[in-house]
Amino acid sequence: MSNLSTGSTATTEPAAAGVLPRRRVRGLAHGLVDDLGDKIRSQQLRPGDKLPTESAIMQTYGVSRTVVREALSKLQAGGLVETHHGIGTFVLQPRAAGMFRLEASDIATSVDVLAVLELRISLETESAGLAATRRTEEQLAAMRQALDDFEHNVTTAGDTVAPDFRFHLQIAQATGNPYFADIMSHLGTTIIPRTRITAIRNHDRRGEYLSRVNREHEEIYAAIARRDAESARAAMRIHLTNSRERLRLAQEAARLDAEQAAAAGQAPAA
Repeated sequence: MSNLSTGSTATTEPAAAGVLPRRRVRGLAHGLVDDLGDKIRSQQLRPGDKLPTESAIMQTYGVSRTVVREALSKLQAGGLVETHHGIGTFVLQPRAAGMFRLEASDIATSVDVLAVLELRISLETESAGLAATRRTEEQLAAMRQALDDFEHNVTTAGDTVAPDFRFHLQIAQATGNPYFADIMSHLGTTIIPRTRITAIRNHDRRGEYLSRVNREHEEIYAAIARRDAESARAAMRIHLTNSRERLRLAQEAARLDAEQAAAAGQAPAA
């Protein structure tokens, strides 16, 4: 079975069953996202269906594990699937609301938020792994309280930023390495994307965005609670990568809106 190519030359050979065609100037992950996304939208994969394992997808499509994980992150960010670490990835019920869209005033800020998310992926993935092996029962209880406060405030439309940040800060403190907590404290609540991007706050009228964030937090907590360092790292990476991909999708949509408005001779909507 041939691997996918990232080259700019498209093949004229028909694609074999289960093998993605070569695409011009497109990454392998994007090709996998397109194929799995088409299967989900056409109901070949229905809500509640469990996707094949990473290894099975690698074998079927002839791609690496890195490509598969990136593609699954993009599908999660698009609201098509949801991963429960240690259980599998499942197709979600389509949502009418769709991805939040950036206003023109948010585009510049979103670039900076994206950069911070990339930093957090590196920093907090390792932080979660260390916390899983070093946390005390008191620290675990503090994480649990932060998540309980978060969930309560989602249902009552209260403040979710403070407990969200508190949860991540508690993980940093549980590493036993003061530098992790120092960096998180220095960054403060501005690391939470919705504190700086109004489009996220305006979009999430029914709490769907926050409910997904809450589920991702629970995956991290569960791994730390059972002292499973690798699962904690994976759950944190999934959480932050999902945030990054959700923002990237919104950026792409905003750029497309601006290009279409410019082509039509109109100012982009604010």
